[in-house]
Amino acid sequence: MTYEEPGHDAAPPGVDGNTYSRYERVYLLLAATFVVLLVLTNIIGIKLFQAPFKPEFALTTGILVYPLTFLITDIVSEIYGKKRADFMVAVGFCMSMLMVLVVQVALAVEPHDYWVPGKGAFYDSAAGYQTAFESVFVLQGILLFGSMSAYLCAQLCDNWLYHFWKELTKGRHLWLRNNGSTWVSQLVDTAVVNSILFYVGFGMEFWQGVQIMATIYVYKLVIAACDTPFIYLGVFLVKRALGYSFSQDVQLARAEGAA
Repeated sequence: MTYEEPGHDAAPPGVDGNTYSRYERVYLLLAATFVVLLVLTNIIGIKLFQAPFKPEFALTTGILVYPLTFLITDIVSEIYGKKRADFMVAVGFCMSMLMVLVVQVALAVEPHDYWVPGKGAFYDSAAGYQTAFESVFVLQGILLFGSMSAYLCAQLCDNWLYHFWKELTKGRHLWLRNNGSTWVSQLVDTAVVNSILFYVGFGMEFWQGVQIMATIYVYKLVIAACDTPFIYLGVFLVKRALGYSFSQDVQLARAEGAA
């Protein structure tokens, strides 16, 4: 069942008035977790690490947390509906832009000599620490443009496809709409961000870029497949927190089947 967005005074279907504030708090918790994971993706993504089973291939550390945003998007879509999921995606984009602005201000302010902790420090001057700070937090314009463009395309695609599969299967087969939407949206994300980065930023040959993108996508598929049990667990826990019983799912399924 998808809870439609309620009015200002009305509780959502299946949730009594006493539970309404909990309904909003749970949504806030999911949205906050989504935004934190998204911002962390942009912050830690500068580091590259050796790919499992293929150490000569480099992966960005953003791949460790970014797939979790699709899991949360699907949970919100399942419980709260497409409008709330799209709103969460928009908030994530705005907060990422705010993060970029704050980082630019932090980079621009003049470092103080007190920054150097003393004898035995890694650097002997504030300028050295400033260089190290910039090496971590400087966001290249082309990478940021590619990342945020891919984010919007992929997340909105994920939301649309999730509800497409849900309507097609009449609310059954949660695993299908979870994986069906995530696999396609991850392909969109991989194609958009890496096309901009590889072809515009790095000037790679076409097939070289395709081979690297294909390898990255395979890793994303594996991660997406691994989150299938967690979509069931997440939906169960959220419904449990809202006091929504399994019997209501059965009643809804019967009503939809009779319609």
